[in-house]
Amino acid sequence: MSQHPTATLPSNLYEYTVSELSAVLKTTVEERFGHIRLRAEISGFKRHASGHLYFTLKDDTACIDAVCWRTSGGKLSLQPEDGLEVIVTGRLTTYPGRSKYQIVVEAMELAGQGALLKMLEERKKRLAAEGLFDPARKKPLPFLPGVIGVITSPTGAVIRDILHRLKDRYPCRVLLWPVAVQGETAAAEVTAAIKGFNRLSAGDIIPRPDVIIVARGGGSIEDLMAFNEEIVVRAAAESTIPLVSAVGHETDTTLIDFAADIRAPTPTAAAEIAVPIRTNLVEALIDLGRRAIGGLGRYVGERRLHLDGLARGLIDPRRLLEAKNQKLDDETERLMLAARNLVERQGQKISQLTGRLRSPIEIYRRSLDGLTRTAPLMLKAIQQSLRTTERQMMATGALLESLSYKRILDRGFVLVLGADGHPILRATEAKAGAEVALTFADGTASAQILAGPKGSEPSKPRRQTTPPTQGKLI
Repeated sequence: MSQHPTATLPSNLYEYTVSELSAVLKTTVEERFGHIRLRAEISGFKRHASGHLYFTLKDDTACIDAVCWRTSGGKLSLQPEDGLEVIVTGRLTTYPGRSKYQIVVEAMELAGQGALLKMLEERKKRLAAEGLFDPARKKPLPFLPGVIGVITSPTGAVIRDILHRLKDRYPCRVLLWPVAVQGETAAAEVTAAIKGFNRLSAGDIIPRPDVIIVARGGGSIEDLMAFNEEIVVRAAAESTIPLVSAVGHETDTTLIDFAADIRAPTPTAAAEIAVPIRTNLVEALIDLGRRAIGGLGRYVGERRLHLDGLARGLIDPRRLLEAKNQKLDDETERLMLAARNLVERQGQKISQLTGRLRSPIEIYRRSLDGLTRTAPLMLKAIQQSLRTTERQMMATGALLESLSYKRILDRGFVLVLGADGHPILRATEAKAGAEVALTFADGTASAQILAGPKGSEPSKPRRQTTPPTQGKLI
């Protein structure tokens, strides 16, 4: 009897494809766990270049992948970090490409105050290691600020308390930069305000503050979280304007307090730290004025006593002047007597010289008589000289006339002038084709040189288009 294989019985189970099964699982998980809260510790946190956040949530025995899309990541109330215990809100889904399930995080909060304090302590240590809290970075506050910049809520009691205290102590100009002091946007707004005040220049329409006060009223540790954010702490540490931190009450501590140049226990105390009391300044100035006047009086008195002591050891200057005055009188009398004697001696000398001199009238008369006798002789000599000069000039003129080139022209010669008006004296100066002027005894004429010196090629005469100009007779 032959053996036959057992025939496979047909099954009534539906045959899924992998894609169909993945879709069914995805739908089932999302419908069953569409909105859940999950408490776990963050591990393997990574921020993708696209802005999406990827990390793992774990406890002691299990873990689950988590993803937070970029649109939700910008709204998180805290910055995810490895080791942080949090409570996340989101929905479960699957990732068919890896056959994994994961949670899509839509919100995140710390799992209890202990976890929050742990996170803040770790952040504080990390920022301190970078030197952001170094005392050497602290800047002193100005003694009398002209402008104070305040960063706080415009509607709270904080700004009113600051303005009231400034008015009582030392009124000055206040610039308010309104910000949210709690919520998702608070940290970004406070950071922008600190950087905005620092970007102002002294010559801007809005003046640059001399001091910045970052203030907020009291609240829970969650309410003050904006002032623990890293971006706020870094902005406070990088501020070139002295910054006063006045966040919460005296018992509240935030990380901005460590980065600020000085911490005030309350916003009101920040105003007291920023400016002195005006009345105290006035009293101090009055006291300094009194002390200055008193010191000056004592100094003058001491100098007067010292001068009196020195004067007692000196001779009375009036006695010195008496002797000098008497000597001056004697010298003056001697000088006047010597001058009188000098005048008398000079007068005698003048009288003696006057006797030796002849009368000017007599000297003039004698000179006139001499001139009268010699005048005819001088006139005759002048006339003879003029006649001799005349004869010499006429002879010279006749000689010049005989040597003139015009006399040579009278004998039939011609004077050749070039285009520049200078005479052409040699054949080498005559260029073929050059225009020349011919001067005769009775006038001038124009001509053209047909050939140069012997050995040069003759040039064709240029056709005369206009009749030559008749020169003037000389």
